[in-house]
Amino acid sequence: MNYFDINLINKYNASGPRYTSYPTANNFKEITSAEYHKKAVLSNKSERPISIYCHIPFCASVCYYCGCQKVVTKDQTKSSVYIDALVKEIEMQSKIFSNNRAIKQMHFGGGTPTFLSGEQILFLCNKLQEFFCFTEDGEYSIEVDPRRIDEDLIESLSIARFNRISVGIQDFDLKVQKAINREQSFNETKKVIDFSRKNGFSSVSIDLIYGLPKQSRESFKGTLDKVKELLPDRISLFNYAHLPQLFMPQRRISVDDLPSPSEKIEIFQYSLEYLTSLGYRYIGMDHFALPNDPLSIAQSEGSLYRNFQGYSTHSECDIIGLGMSSIGQIDGSFFQNEKTLSGYYEYINSEQIPIIKGKIINQDDKIRRDVIMQLICNFELHFLTIEKRYSIKFLNYFSSILEKLNEMEDDGLLEFTNKSIKVLDKGKFLIRNICMTFDSYLESNQTNFSKTI
Repeated sequence: MNYFDINLINKYNASGPRYTSYPTANNFKEITSAEYHKKAVLSNKSERPISIYCHIPFCASVCYYCGCQKVVTKDQTKSSVYIDALVKEIEMQSKIFSNNRAIKQMHFGGGTPTFLSGEQILFLCNKLQEFFCFTEDGEYSIEVDPRRIDEDLIESLSIARFNRISVGIQDFDLKVQKAINREQSFNETKKVIDFSRKNGFSSVSIDLIYGLPKQSRESFKGTLDKVKELLPDRISLFNYAHLPQLFMPQRRISVDDLPSPSEKIEIFQYSLEYLTSLGYRYIGMDHFALPNDPLSIAQSEGSLYRNFQGYSTHSECDIIGLGMSSIGQIDGSFFQNEKTLSGYYEYINSEQIPIIKGKIINQDDKIRRDVIMQLICNFELHFLTIEKRYSIKFLNYFSSILEKLNEMEDDGLLEFTNKSIKVLDKGKFLIRNICMTFDSYLESNQTNFSKTI
């Protein structure tokens, strides 16, 4: 696969969304709990399954590259107060969702979910299972920090019904680790993965980042050689976005230590070739999976989806967001919880669901989201599918962007006919740019997005 045409990369090297949602989170507006309740009640009539996202914001130390919503502390007592608040929110949320609706997916993200003890995680998961109906064959995943986990904690996660584990690595090179304030050895990481498999976890994912300080193509080759030994089921290879004006910890990273744009592209190109040579399938953007992984299967079947956790296999689910800053998706619309810890507690203590922002989507949003989702997940779009679903004529509806699509076809990014769009190899690397063509919010957007390349 020849993804890398330097002239095209320079031409399309713009800033843009990652499309974990459409409309994207920067378009969320102030919203009321009443609107959330209304959508929840409507969604109960459909009896769609549910996915739960639970945000654990605490980290014992700060990783300088991080742009997540987090609270850095070594005070373990803070987690007890947070769990008490989460349980109250779980009880409130459960009252507005039908208990007949199946929980098919759950994800604990952060922060660092394993900041909590095994006992605390078991308690929290038992409460969730008390108030919601979990399926036996559901996908229940948790993010872990190998520096803060042992076999006892992994065993507790297994008892709590987690069956997928996501291991943060980023880079194994010690110089890079010191530059980002995250030192962890290959051996401690391997132990966590070995323990997970021993305790029955059906899937292991790892997170890597390219474009970090002190990183080079040659140094990252060493990291990939170690990844080959681990052979995880999924790999997320994120593009580091240096936005110190938005994320304060990134101010501790010197711009002079970052790889040049050309070196950064070489790192990704080498990684892509290395991982596909190991048998991984390039799912898109920043995800790789083995051929028998559900992500690969879903993409082959045309049922792959994308949400705030990345690519997903559960497009049919409503999402309930629990905890500080979490985002839910109910009846197609988006809702975000209070983003500060003190504000979150204030809502919970006053017995209010802590919704502060969101987006009630309209018909145009639905159409454009469907188009973007099909392109970013399956690299192909058949107009007839959209036309039947929304009673429109595709080429008429999107007449204003036909010139841009023709230009992208001339550049070899896609094949564009009067029936379909098929993304070509060069376009797969620039899929965000292709999707941006259909985004009606971009022109009025003042958000600082990361570079698409």
